[in-house]
Amino acid sequence: MSALSPTLLASIVTILAIIVYMIMGGRVGSMRGKHSISAPAVTGHPEFERAYRVQMNTLESMPVFLPGLWLASTFFSGSVPSVWWLPAVLGAFWIIGRVMYMQAYMADPSKRGTGFGISAIAQIGLLLLAVAGIVMSWHAPTTV
Repeated sequence: MSALSPTLLASIVTILAIIVYMIMGGRVGSMRGKHSISAPAVTGHPEFERAYRVQMNTLESMPVFLPGLWLASTFFSGSVPSVWWLPAVLGAFWIIGRVMYMQAYMADPSKRGTGFGISAIAQIGLLLLAVAGIVMSWHAPTTV
């Protein structure tokens, strides 16, 4: 393996995902101010509602994405060293998908499908890699 490791790459992807989520949260705050929508209201101007839904939809997927990323990075990368980087690549695609989702949803919610699809496929891929890695680790011969 190179100086890069599955843990380092998963850490970078995690930080990038958090930054994207914080940008989404900042956008919600900005739209609150722009359209004079005081907390705790979550309805109002459509532009605010779109920003709010982008942030909430992303938050809803993060509890599946982040454990999937880390479990795949830990177990799959350890079990299949030739593609140790694959969980991080799927994690990067999840981030790209969420950014595309955000941009499309803000412009026209009916156009959000491509970004959603990319992030959903990446998320499912991470889950499958995590399960495969756990099964392979479980069945791996142990040395004493």
